Amino acid sequence: TQAMAVDMCGEQMQKLCLLEEERQRVALLRKMQIESEQFRYFEDQLRRQELASRRDEAAPKVPELSDGSCFSQTQRNHKRLDPNHNKPATLIPKMPVTLTAVQSLRMSVVVPPTQFVFLPEKIWPKKFSVLAVCFPHLGMNFHPSYYTYSLDCQRVEGLRRVLIPRDLTYRFLLLAESNTARGIETCGVLCGKLAHNEFVLTHVIIPKQSAGPDYCDMENVEELFICQDHHNLLTLGWIHTHPTQTAFLSSVDLHTHSSYQLMLPEAIAIVCAPKHNDTGVFRLTSTGMKDVAGCRLKGFHPHSKDPPLFSICKHIVVKDSKTSVLDLR
Repeated sequence: TQAMAVDMCGEQMQKLCLLEEERQRVALLRKMQIESEQFRYFEDQLRRQELASRRDEAAPKVPELSDGSCFSQTQRNHKRLDPNHNKPATLIPKMPVTLTAVQSLRMSVVVPPTQFVFLPEKIWPKKFSVLAVCFPHLGMNFHPSYYTYSLDCQRVEGLRRVLIPRDLTYRFLLLAESNTARGIETCGVLCGKLAHNEFVLTHVIIPKQSAGPDYCDMENVEELFICQDHHNLLTLGWIHTHPTQTAFLSSVDLHTHSSYQLMLPEAIAIVCAPKHNDTGVFRLTSTGMKDVAGCRLKGFHPHSKDPPLFSICKHIVVKDSKTSVLDLR
């Protein structure tokens, strides 16, 4: 009888082990399926955004500055709207536009024939004063149809720029305030669009999540995908809080961000540390991507710090625009 009981216990243990293995296998397959769907979705969105960007580039557009402002282009028959119309003007003689000058300023210019152009003082921002000297034809007296020019989007370390709204972290920390007060992390997904070969961050989506003092896991990611698809948004990175620590990427954060950066090299990770009044915008270095790709450890674990595995992003530009926040919790 005792031997039979032992055999039955052994069989039950074996069944439980098999069930646990099957459960883990199904969970792994589900995770791989979700990641595969996310990757395919991202590729499809990126393809659509690139097509839209090409259509935008084909259409005439007003040039943009990195801070979101644009040149004031006043028509002749609307001089009364120009606040600088009655100010003293500076007479600038016509100067030849050479290919070297064009290439050095990375501009393409088509100008009408004229000998002199009056440029009202203070009408050009200081950082664009070189344009007024080298290209005097670009005066405010001409109708925009008389000339066209475009500013090439700057690339930093081979990466396209990511434009971030100035109120992003403020809006996110307001939503995370209740969790922060309890010492619990909050995370969100950074979303936006591709326009004129640069990424414009427009939305922060807060998905359903389970979190603690040192972790934050997203849940029900299918709902997140549906929301992104509805608003036609790309995933540009993620944002989360460190309620008690400083702003940095932990070993878990490194593994999390590697997935984002693998899909989009320009992807950013924003870490907010409200206790220390600190915010960092990071990305993995090439060493970090290789190190994390070869690491199979889970949870918190040590990583080498020399050379550094992550760095502060240099390809971001903060602009005066508003963030749209979508809370799915």
